[in-house]
Amino acid sequence: MKNKVNFFINEEPVELYVDANRTMLNIIRDDLCLIGTKEGCGAGECGACTIIADGKPLNACLVLAPELDGMHITTVEGLAKDGELSELQKQFIKHSALQCGFCTPGFLMSGTALLQENPNPSREEIKTAIVGNLCRCTGYVRIIEAIEETAEVLRGGGQ
Repeated sequence: MKNKVNFFINEEPVELYVDANRTMLNIIRDDLCLIGTKEGCGAGECGACTIIADGKPLNACLVLAPELDGMHITTVEGLAKDGELSELQKQFIKHSALQCGFCTPGFLMSGTALLQENPNPSREEIKTAIVGNLCRCTGYVRIIEAIEETAEVLRGGGQ
């Protein structure tokens, strides 16, 4: 039996009938073709599938599809507006905070959720916000610096 779900993804309304045993990640990637959200571990430990759900970062691999009903979801595809990268995306490029790019969407979503909740985070708060995201290529220093500079730019103090 399929469950009817109505939700918003990247500010667009969606209505789907989903199997109860499918995950939010499956729906986002397979049904909606938003492939920026990655599946790494499938167990909520790597953060590659991080999205923002109702303003909070969430591992999409851990949430069953019927729970989408009524949610407002943002994926990495929803960060750019009118073809313009978000400030955090720009800072990731500026700081070379990516290499293979597999983990990047999850870090972008965790960083975005943090900055929406706390526009002036300390370095420790940034580290805490990204603790659920794993990177095997760049390490974390450049990612943290990109989030720090984004906060500064958004406050009007950076370039």
